[in-house]
Parts: sequence; C-alpha cells; structure tokens
Amino acid sequence: MQSQFDSGAKDQKANRPLVAEFRAATKRYGTVLAADALSFGIGKGEFLSFLGPSGCGKTTALRMLAGFETPTSGEVYLDGERVTDVPAYRRPVNMVFQHYALFPHMTVAQNISYGLMQHRPRPDRADVARKVDRALDMVRLSGFGPRRIWEMSGGQQQRVALARAIVNEPKVLLLDEPLAALDRKLRREMQIELQTLQRQLGITFVLVTHDQEEALSMSDRICIMRGGRIVQSGSPNALYDQPISRYVADFVGKSNFIDGRLTALSATEGQIETPVGQRFAGRVSGALPLGSKAVLSIRPEQIDLAKSARTGAEAVTVINRIFLGEHTEYLVRHASLGDLLVLVARQAEASAGSFAPGDAGFISWAPETGLILPQD
Repeated sequence: MQSQFDSGAKDQKANRPLVAEFRAATKRYGTVLAADALSFGIGKGEFLSFLGPSGCGKTTALRMLAGFETPTSGEVYLDGERVTDVPAYRRPVNMVFQHYALFPHMTVAQNISYGLMQHRPRPDRADVARKVDRALDMVRLSGFGPRRIWEMSGGQQQRVALARAIVNEPKVLLLDEPLAALDRKLRREMQIELQTLQRQLGITFVLVTHDQEEALSMSDRICIMRGGRIVQSGSPNALYDQPISRYVADFVGKSNFIDGRLTALSATEGQIETPVGQRFAGRVSGALPLGSKAVLSIRPEQIDLAKSARTGAEAVTVINRIFLGEHTEYLVRHASLGDLLVLVARQAEASAGSFAPGDAGFISWAPETGLILPQD
C-alpha cells in the first residue's frame, strides 16, 4: 500500500499523478516559523492556488518549490525526484514574478529566448527563433519580437513574462501574484487568458495570491494558508459552500457572522443562541460540542431584503447602498445583530424596489443557507 508521499501517489480528487510534493517541509527564519510541516501533493496539469493574507506562508511555499529557499527540515519532490537541495536553475520549473523582472535593454524576443540561450550545448538559433515565435503566438503577441520592453503596456509585459516562462516547457509554472500590478479590467482579461493558456499547454500552474476573486475564478484547487499551515484545501465551490472555520469563510468571499453558543445539535444541523437570546438554525460544519462557542455564517446573497415584514423576518435600517452593476450591496443595521451585508440582484431589485440610506426594511434567510462554524 502506497503512502501519500510515494512518488507514484495520485491526486485522488482528479485521479492524476503528482508532479510536485511537499513532505513535512518546514522553513524557519530565526525564530519565525514561515512554513510549518507542509505535506501535500500537486497533481499534473492542475491549477493550484495558495491563498492567504501577508505573512501566512504562501510565498515561502512557492519559493521552496522554485528552489529559491531550502527547507529547514522536510523534503520537496518534483516529478518523483527529491529536489530539496537542487538549485533553482536545475529544476524543471519556471516562475513569473509580480514585477515581471524583464530586461529593459533587450527586445521582446531576446527576453523570451534568454533562458533557452543558457542551455549547454547552446541550441540552434533557428530552433530558438521557432520556439520564441510559438511562445509569442500562445500569448497573442505575434510579431512583437523586435519591440523593446519599454514600448509595451503593462498587460503586454505580463504576457512577455509568461512567454519567457513557458518557452522552456517547464513541468510546473509558478506565478507569484503576477496580476497585482494590473488594473481591474485588464486583470480580469488576463485571468481568462491564463486559464485558457493553462488548458492549452497542460502545464501545472501554481499561483500565489491574496486576491480571493482571482483564486476562486482561476483555480482547480485552493490551499487556504494561515500561520505557515494549510488550514483547508479544496475546490473553489467547496471552500465557498463548506468552509470549516470562520477564518476560511471570512477569507473566501464575503460573509456575515452572528456569534452565539450551540444550543441544539443533530447529525448535520444545529442551532445557536445569541447573547440576547435570539435563536438561529443552520447546517453544522466541523466538530462542535453542544454548548460550545459558535458562529453562524450567512453569505450576503442568501439574505432577502424586503419592504414589508414576513414570518421570521428581522427589522433593520439601511445604512449604505453601493450599486455594483449586476448587484446592489446594502449595509443594514440590526438592533442586536449589528451591521450586515446584503447583496440584491438587479432583477430582484427592479421588481421589488430599491432602498435608500435611512429606509426601514426586513431581512430573512432560509435556515439551510446558514452555516454554523467553530469560533476561531
């Protein structure tokens, strides 16, 4: 029977062989624990993201995979081979940095071919030119080879950095917040291009980001990190719908939280009671003993905001309104629950009517949409 660390192990969810593995990989900087015994695998052809706030360990994990950092203890494997002490330039990976790290004195083609020209024996120039042209075509920059880097826009420079990385045909492409410097519209366009490119190439992509929208929209699997550890890993849908803690629910998407104690519990459902005696039902996530501190998580889009009272509805006052195009985001205030976010679809608002700051309203939600989680 193989262990999870065997080189022949599979990514069980996708049933694919592992291209990279961390085996109890720990990294310390003096007394600071940056990565704490990371043990997991990355499937061949997978788009995996490390998501978390600054200082959570996501960049350290990426740099250990790239070879820029050596684990204090533990091992790193690529394609079944131990590479813990192998320098970065000898690993079958390439990295795209946040600020691209392009050579301003070189043309686009020279930047892309730089890695190829470092091979020994030096490759045939005609073959290099063919590979550069192919890489440019993949990132939709055909004919841009003679241009200087400073003549390119930010989005085009990002594509040049991608072309330089993929031209070497790495087994794993590492992306260190590569879209952070782009404006929102261009960032969204590049997210789609990255997904398309990853599917075309079949290369494993590993992304580091603190942007939850970026991770949710692009990844096959997301690793949520905190304090150097992976606290939950899963598909974007699973993390959004079934977070195991308040930390994960708060980091993946927006959520409202109601504090209380668990006063009723069945196989999958429970009930919390707030400090003022209000009771709310919901699904239970994780191991929660009866009487323990808990929190009810409710996504803003799961709350209904109405002008008239319904059975079980709670009276609120509208504090703020933000128009977001396809949705309107309301901040409402409840006398005992505090401030809550409500997201109303444009079509629903058009039929039921909108609210202005200061208006009275009533909120309600289906009990099954609430999720009872452990307090962090």
